[in-house]
Amino acid sequence: MGKERLLAFSDGVFAIIITIMVLEMRVPQGDSISALQPLLPIFISYVLSFINIAIYWNNHHHMFQAVHQINGKILWANVHLLFWLSLSPFVTG
Repeated sequence: MGKERLLAFSDGVFAIIITIMVLEMRVPQGDSISALQPLLPIFISYVLSFINIAIYWNNHHHMFQAVHQINGKILWANVHLLFWLSLSPFVTG
């Protein structure tokens, strides 16, 4: 298996994680600035989680620039990473 296929799969998982996190934010009930105030802690939590996921994604791509061959250990290590990252929307919520 080439690393491009593994990177494409991982990119898809990262995208789904970020999408699920943003779905946790609800539209405010009012139409004023004060209606946004209760959402501020949720928004800050989203921003921090997004930055965290973005750092992992960036490091993931930099790491795979050095990889020349994919083997079973790398596949399982990647799945292990993606499993723990997939819990981010739960923790963010």
